[in-house]
Amino acid sequence: MSTAALTPLAGAAAETTRDGIPTWWVERGRIHETLRQLKPRYEMLFDLTAVDERNRLPRPPGAFTPPASEFTVIYHLYSFAANEFLRLKVPLQDGAELHLPSAIDLWPNANWYEREAWDMFGVVFEGHPHLRRILMPAGWTGHPLRKDHPARATEMGPFRLWEEKEKIEQESLRFKPEEWGMEERPGADTDFMFLNIGPQHPGTHGVLRIALQLDGETIVDAVPDIGYHHRGAEKMGERQNWYTYIPYTDRVDYLAGVTNNLAYLTAVEKLAGIEVPPRAQVIRVMLTELFRIISHLVWYGTFAQDVGQLSPVFFTFNDREKAFEIIEAITGARMHPNWFRIGGVAQDLPQGWEAMITAFCDYMPHRLNEYDHEVMANRIFKGRTVGVGRMTVEEAIAWGITGPNLRATGLAWDFRKKQPYSGYENFEFEIPTASGGDCYARAQVRVEEMRQSLRIIRQCIKNMPEGPYKSRHPLATPPLKEFPRPEADGGATQPPQGTMHDIETLITHFLGVTWGPVMPYGEALGVIEGTKGAYGYYLVSDGSTNSYRTRIRTGSFPNMQTLPLLCRGAMVPDLLAVLGAMDFVLADIDR
Repeated sequence: MSTAALTPLAGAAAETTRDGIPTWWVERGRIHETLRQLKPRYEMLFDLTAVDERNRLPRPPGAFTPPASEFTVIYHLYSFAANEFLRLKVPLQDGAELHLPSAIDLWPNANWYEREAWDMFGVVFEGHPHLRRILMPAGWTGHPLRKDHPARATEMGPFRLWEEKEKIEQESLRFKPEEWGMEERPGADTDFMFLNIGPQHPGTHGVLRIALQLDGETIVDAVPDIGYHHRGAEKMGERQNWYTYIPYTDRVDYLAGVTNNLAYLTAVEKLAGIEVPPRAQVIRVMLTELFRIISHLVWYGTFAQDVGQLSPVFFTFNDREKAFEIIEAITGARMHPNWFRIGGVAQDLPQGWEAMITAFCDYMPHRLNEYDHEVMANRIFKGRTVGVGRMTVEEAIAWGITGPNLRATGLAWDFRKKQPYSGYENFEFEIPTASGGDCYARAQVRVEEMRQSLRIIRQCIKNMPEGPYKSRHPLATPPLKEFPRPEADGGATQPPQGTMHDIETLITHFLGVTWGPVMPYGEALGVIEGTKGAYGYYLVSDGSTNSYRTRIRTGSFPNMQTLPLLCRGAMVPDLLAVLGAMDFVLADIDR
């Protein structure tokens, strides 16, 4: 079905966006039918979010005029057959009209996305079976991503925990199976046991709570409860300028370092129309792949520990330190280097970088072979993972699963290959897949991904281009102190320009480094292949120094939503194997 098929539908209007994704406005009464018609072509609901339009600056002359709305709900759909995204927007008015029909009957992963949109914006999805808070505490007042909600504690007055409020909060934490959608089956002659796990910090994953419904030791249902360290990263994106928000992205998937920098900057550079120099692109690829190895090493050791092996975690963390020594030598930092910049990177590579990275690439293959023997070939590890937590390709797509967990079902889908960015089309590497769709298959994919990352890094070393490490675009780099006028202005016969000569240039420099760059009006989605799945940053600019709306689509959020699917019928110890093989961090879920 072509996107042109939307045109005859009442309320559908096309909008041109800076990222080139086909974008349509659909009226509220037609959205469910439109989604139903599009479902056969756009198999995946990639993301669902909303925008509070009430504080947006006036649109520039000639810009598209959308239907009147106070809130906009946005659906990002993805077609594997056509390898394309589609964006649908639904205008809504606050109050009685802030309602939409649920899309859970079309895509099961709409469950959490719709709960998040209600939690953050107050959008009610009619027909949703369990519309309750997902990131904020049950007793929270208001919807945090609305423009009228405070963004900082200093705007909310001194914190007071009244005795009455404490009782309400304690009561909201009391486990009530019916509120978790875990009612006993009618007519069942079995007495189920409900087991509350957490909230606790399992391994390196983050604070998580899981409610288990058990028939003996068999899991009937497993419901994850997230939001215990909700960071408000999207709200922060509206308070920081386009540059100062970069360090916050390091902390989303905090094991993947600069990877989220790249996802965010991909969207920013689409907004600004900035072309990144070839050298900067290759540097970005090299460090991103190095962090992919770093993240997978953490997963490798902790997963083995989750299922009973103690030694591997010490070995993998030791190898991770060797990679961090390279990151520190290049960027000056380790886990959160905050080193990518709009249009490139912060500095050029230091002297001796080739020797350090080459030594690491020579060292790691032998270590990965050792891990194959110690972990992947271990009969206890296989016994804990083979056949556990199975998922089919169709189920993975329906639940919005991307990255290694999708490829473990047999589908060779990787955004580095399918929609190349940062010059990935110039590299030779394979897309690792496995056929089991179980915990062991997910491990197989990540282990082979590390080998492919080493292959990419070697190509970066061999083919590193010369040239600038950052774009000279005015939205990426401040004016130079002194530079000659162009030949059209007389060239060398005219006095030089620059902040040391022209007050206008000095003012431009001053505004750029204090307030930050002003991005053109528009919106863009930047999607990359992250360590936990596809990372997507959807940015909306109203022509100011701040992002009007920053939306972060992470890989771990939909992955965690599949926990009940993967655990039903399994034993209690299998829960640890499922969680470990999933490879999640709560900062990537709670954002």
